[in-house]
Amino acid sequence: MKKNNTQNNDPIGIFDSGLGGITVAKALMKLMPHEDLVYFGDTARVPYGTKSRESIVRFSVENAEILMKHKVKIIVVACNSSSSCSLETLQAQFPVPVIGVISPGARQAAAATMNNRIGVIATSATVNSGAYDKFVHVFAPQAKVFSQACPLFVPLVEEGWSGKKIALDIANEYLKNLKKYKVDTLVLGCTHYPLLKNILRQAMGAKVKLVDSAEEVVWEVKRVLQEKALIKDGRAKGKYEFLVSDRPQSFEKIAQRFLGDKIKIKLVNTK
Repeated sequence: MKKNNTQNNDPIGIFDSGLGGITVAKALMKLMPHEDLVYFGDTARVPYGTKSRESIVRFSVENAEILMKHKVKIIVVACNSSSSCSLETLQAQFPVPVIGVISPGARQAAAATMNNRIGVIATSATVNSGAYDKFVHVFAPQAKVFSQACPLFVPLVEEGWSGKKIALDIANEYLKNLKKYKVDTLVLGCTHYPLLKNILRQAMGAKVKLVDSAEEVVWEVKRVLQEKALIKDGRAKGKYEFLVSDRPQSFEKIAQRFLGDKIKIKLVNTK
């Protein structure tokens, strides 16, 4: 393990398989506007949810290595597939704190449910890992968890089709069983999925609570930074750097629409 020379003015590092992690970046910008951020989207290899566990772990390590080159003080794994498959490996291999999105989302779902029937939508890799079932039962042992893989959601978001009728048609097909199970809480178990919130509300109905893991993980990030005295000095607005491994123009178009501001994209190689 490398020696940790982290400073409090170093940036926060975030990685995702694509652009879904901008939901985490946006939440961090809102909660801690003075912090600098470095975001890496592995757009050359998206989606991760259909890949093998071994590949996801390898990709995740390579992504973290890219962030470490930018001297980040903490790594946020803004990808549920990576969090479910590689979090322990990353925490053991890198000298900075590494935080995943699954535990915070599971904790909030356990607190939100009234009938102890929780739905989880995620990639195939996350569903097959059983990670949400495990963590929900840590916080709510009596709860029943019903999981549904939604592999088409990520490409829908990546293609910018989240507002089209086809997205609603696919959502209705994926979610029909969760409606039969009468879940009152739905965990968005992929950071791409908050970009489909309007569609998901239409499909599930207004009474079902949507748990956005991106919104929950940022509080965990702030807590860890405070504990380790790594909150940035000063009150100047943070600086943001966005890196991708492929298709920067596509990423830029969707990310700017979601963030509501112009961003600069740098193309990097994962090797």
